[in-house]
Amino acid sequence: MKVNLKRYGLYLVRWQLSTPILAATLVLLASLGKLYATIAANLIGGLIFFWVDNFIFTSRRLGAQWQVREKVICCDCHKVARGYRLVRTRNYDKSGATPRFRCEACSQKKTEELRLEGIEV
Repeated sequence: MKVNLKRYGLYLVRWQLSTPILAATLVLLASLGKLYATIAANLIGGLIFFWVDNFIFTSRRLGAQWQVREKVICCDCHKVARGYRLVRTRNYDKSGATPRFRCEACSQKKTEELRLEGIEV
């Protein structure tokens, strides 16, 4: 499967932004001691970056959302394998549908069919 470079790039930027925020929190809470300041800084980071990560990995704006599961029965060839399911893209949404997973080979075929239909994958 292809890596979504927009999501990956945004995640790397987010990761770099967390460093100065957590460092500043450690400086401000240094009077608590190293252990407590570190715990507090990580909790504050979690409160902030949970929402940022949630946006990065669920936003429709950033591209196709895939669901991957281990050991599923392919809905096309009935082989037991790692299963892939395109959930949502800009002009395709199966988030409310019954999940239909495909093995990698069948998923690639389906992806090509969707592209031919004009779906942005």
